[in-house]
Amino acid sequence: MSAKRPDSLEGFDTTIHAPNRLRICALLDITDEAEFGLVQRQLDLSASVLSKHVAVLMDAGYVAQRKAVRDTRQRVWLHLTRQGREAYQGHLAALRAIVGPSGPAL
Repeated sequence: MSAKRPDSLEGFDTTIHAPNRLRICALLDITDEAEFGLVQRQLDLSASVLSKHVAVLMDAGYVAQRKAVRDTRQRVWLHLTRQGREAYQGHLAALRAIVGPSGPAL
């Protein structure tokens, strides 16, 4: 009798899975926070596209923002919430379960 295989969809998050949102989460996962313009440049996205994806992540409770004035301009810093970090890590685990262990093809 084989061991029970974990449900590969457990933790899969369709909100995070969209490519640009996945990239945003990946970038924010490696830092405490990142300035909106830096995220925009790193991911090569227009401000409007980034704003739309950030809004979806914020509505889900995965991303929060901090606004402050810097160099006489209002700046926005983004960060993953604890819920967002847990959802992102769960999504990565689900993706790993879906693709299975890497190794030689059968």
